[in-house]
Amino acid sequence: MNDSVASVGEVFVAALADHGIDYFFGNAGTDFAPVIEAFAKAAALGRPAPTPIAIPHENTAMGMAHGYFLATGRPQAVMVHTTVGTANAVCGLMNASRQNVPILLFAGRTPIAEAGAFGARNRIIQWAQEAYDQGGMVREYVKWDYELRRPDQAAAAVDRAMSLAMSEPRGPIYMTLPREVLAAPAAAGTMPRATTPASAPGPDPDAIAAAADILAGAKAPLIVTSTVGRYPGAVAELTALAEAFAIPVVTHWPRYLCFATDHPLHAGFAPGPALAGADAILVVDSDVPWIPAIEGPAGGAKVVQLGFDPLYGDYPMRSFAADVVINSAPAAGLRALGAAMADRPGGRAADIAARRDALATAHAERRAQNTTALDAVKDAAPMSPAWATHCIDRIKGDNVILVNESPLQQEHLTLRDPASFFSNSPVGGLGWGMGAALGLKLGAPDKLVIAAVGDGAYMFGNPTSAHFVSRALGLPVLTVIFNNQMWGAVSRATKFMYPDGYAAKSNQVPLTLLDPSPDLELVVTASGGYGVRVDDPTKLEAELAKARDVVLNEGRQAVVNVITQGV
Repeated sequence: MNDSVASVGEVFVAALADHGIDYFFGNAGTDFAPVIEAFAKAAALGRPAPTPIAIPHENTAMGMAHGYFLATGRPQAVMVHTTVGTANAVCGLMNASRQNVPILLFAGRTPIAEAGAFGARNRIIQWAQEAYDQGGMVREYVKWDYELRRPDQAAAAVDRAMSLAMSEPRGPIYMTLPREVLAAPAAAGTMPRATTPASAPGPDPDAIAAAADILAGAKAPLIVTSTVGRYPGAVAELTALAEAFAIPVVTHWPRYLCFATDHPLHAGFAPGPALAGADAILVVDSDVPWIPAIEGPAGGAKVVQLGFDPLYGDYPMRSFAADVVINSAPAAGLRALGAAMADRPGGRAADIAARRDALATAHAERRAQNTTALDAVKDAAPMSPAWATHCIDRIKGDNVILVNESPLQQEHLTLRDPASFFSNSPVGGLGWGMGAALGLKLGAPDKLVIAAVGDGAYMFGNPTSAHFVSRALGLPVLTVIFNNQMWGAVSRATKFMYPDGYAAKSNQVPLTLLDPSPDLELVVTASGGYGVRVDDPTKLEAELAKARDVVLNEGRQAVVNVITQGV
């Protein structure tokens, strides 16, 4: 054995370490041999390398890389097995793409050579697994895809992957790694100098001036956002802008905590009531600020859109008209907009003060209505999702990260920290939540991580894989299943389109039922966890608190299977 002879696989692993990659989440196949050997050699010789972790399913691996980035701001590496592993990773890749989360997704590539080369094909599957265009499976959802072609490209290819993934708007990349290339001797030379990601765009002064004219002159301005919470600094700027000019903020289908839920300027989670009376609307980092088929701005209302790629050029169709469009880092754009509005002619203090008082009153009334609504359902069985949400809110504490892939009712949560809430991608690739919770726990081990998932999302999340990883890595997470024994979104969509149709009149809407429900709380016990089923609303808070204590005091994962209402 010659420890000084390096393979391309070793250069690849060293390049990942050089770029600060902490973890290598792998679902291995026969194409991994040079990479596995490189990790073993690095460990034996004390060389820098990411920590390799075997993950039983690609959905878990992608969710963990996603969640770890949310916790730390550092992208991680995932490697899967050729075409078949890529196919299993696609949902997670779509989630990351639409959430602008950088993940370095690598896949083995079936050996090109049938014979005559080190690493050539030696398994029957390596003929059937080859594709004409493996990258074509994912190209629409990555910023860059590439096949490693030459031994001297490995470090440079990793460098390019990292710089593109981290340049705004951020997103995942995909690189295929042929086994013969990984197994080849490394080319002579040193690691190339790292490329810095591109700086974020700043706001155009003319566009800022035009937007300031619109918003400063408005009698009833409104802010709508969905994902500005991905940038904690931008949340502070948004809050400062809203407070300075008494502008209500609607967080529409938020995937992050964009605005403190108990702030007097928080105007709820549905834009409809506020849209009708708004004469100027600032859309900040929101792909769908309202549903045009259902609602929209009043006639004559002016619209400003602001964010990275505010027109969402990677969406094939998106028709939200705007009078001003500002392509800018949200924090910088909001800061510039606030300064420009402050420079506009005075005389507005009385209007702003009156608006502030009215909005605070409306906010208090809305919260009182939420409390009344809870009182009406607190004894209902099966349980209302609102009551289940309220009970989670009661036991979560302040040192918490809440992961949502469920019918969680956000109006019944009190959250203030932008790093305390993450919801599933709008693309709807189910099975994200449990892996994301594990990644968040890995990146923020001192936090209580609660994953709220639907029963369908729990099954999509490959729970045996997720619970295995939780136990293997010592990552205790509290999972709360909102179990309504059905695909609720599918049932609601059908009834919305056909309110008087046969499906709406049926007791069993076809293709939506997940009944009889499995004993989902038992799955976690196979991996040493605690599981309990709760169908009595009067016992839910106590059972959630007990499960929380198992996680915090015993270091074991827990699952609470909450039987909730259908729709």
